[in-house]
Amino acid sequence: MEEIQISKFKATCLAVLDRVGKTRQPVLVTRFGKPVAQVLPPPSSPVGDWLGAMKDSGEIRGDLLTPAADLSEWEVLQ
Repeated sequence: MEEIQISKFKATCLAVLDRVGKTRQPVLVTRFGKPVAQVLPPPSSPVGDWLGAMKDSGEIRGDLLTPAADLSEWEVLQ
């Protein structure tokens, strides 16, 4: 696994993230030789698996336009 000092990671963050995404190889970020973070590639499942996963799972109950409380109960209108 590739290791990179935190100062170098800060300076080249976007390039490191692009490289991890393309090569699918994780990068270990270190400070004074000790690990502080690990950059991992995203899951390999296609985007379509999670985008829209909740489609058609919601349900509208009742009227969406009517206020939840009577207008006479609103302090701001008094």
